[in-house]
Amino acid sequence: MSSVASVSRSGYTSSASAGPRADFVTCASPAGLHRMAYLEWGDPCNDRVLLCVHGLTRTGRDFDPLAQALQGDYRVVCPDVVGRGRSDWLANPASYVIPQYVADMVTLIARLKPTRLDWVGTSMGGLIGLALAGAATASPALRPGRGSHGLGAAADIPLGRMVFNDVGPALDLNGLSRIAGYVGQDIRFETFQQAVDYVHSVSQGFGPHDTAGWEALTRYVFLEQGGQWVKHYDLRMAQPFALQTPEATQAAEALLWRAWDHLPVPALVVRGAQSDILSAETAQQMVARNAQARCAELLGVGHAPTLRSDEQIRLVRDFLLDA
Repeated sequence: MSSVASVSRSGYTSSASAGPRADFVTCASPAGLHRMAYLEWGDPCNDRVLLCVHGLTRTGRDFDPLAQALQGDYRVVCPDVVGRGRSDWLANPASYVIPQYVADMVTLIARLKPTRLDWVGTSMGGLIGLALAGAATASPALRPGRGSHGLGAAADIPLGRMVFNDVGPALDLNGLSRIAGYVGQDIRFETFQQAVDYVHSVSQGFGPHDTAGWEALTRYVFLEQGGQWVKHYDLRMAQPFALQTPEATQAAEALLWRAWDHLPVPALVVRGAQSDILSAETAQQMVARNAQARCAELLGVGHAPTLRSDEQIRLVRDFLLDA
């Protein structure tokens, strides 16, 4: 049987039988509207949704192998967070912050209408998920009650299980400084192989990958433009990242710990044993402070596990599908 090609509102063509469907959702920021691109794998009518959200300078294509493995169980949705990949760039770079990303995910979730939403978040994607879960838990208690005149007691977000990939409420400053050193650099290469070598050099924490693996990890984060290979994200996102003060970081950590302490769903913390972002001490605190959390540490990996190997995919799959 031949594959059936579908063209979404975004104009991208995808194979309905062999690959993902491409689309976008329109979101709002204080400066106006922007579009967030996403790929959707599996049965489009499946209301059991797995949302996979990538790290700071990455794209939703990082999750291709995981999505392929889980598309029989979920409708797997992998967005390019605004400013990355195919998504629009924000008019005001000051909005490249977690609250904006959470708002965009709420818009996407409203489009998807899941009856159960599971989450896999790598690094920044985990912080977005934790902030979203914190808002979903706290908001009903803060809103004035409407009784029989309102929408009832249905959950705002039907969260199921959540995977936090090498991230937690407290982040190691050494790792943040390392990332800050390259995220805003306007680096250009003459060949794709040079871009691959660069990604390999700044992403040693991803752990061992073969040549094809490093090429796959480069293909969607560099773009050929004007005869050169350039970073496929808005370099201005480094501006709010660089403006973080110790006081702001401390306040954010307090909010995230509160969200973690009250996280009402099972959680898996995946930690690279050599991570310079999620310390062993923070991972231990996460398990100690939330009875529904467990931690798996991966040897030979730092920040962050790519969730592309059979072993790592199986770890995530077993947790998500554990009845």
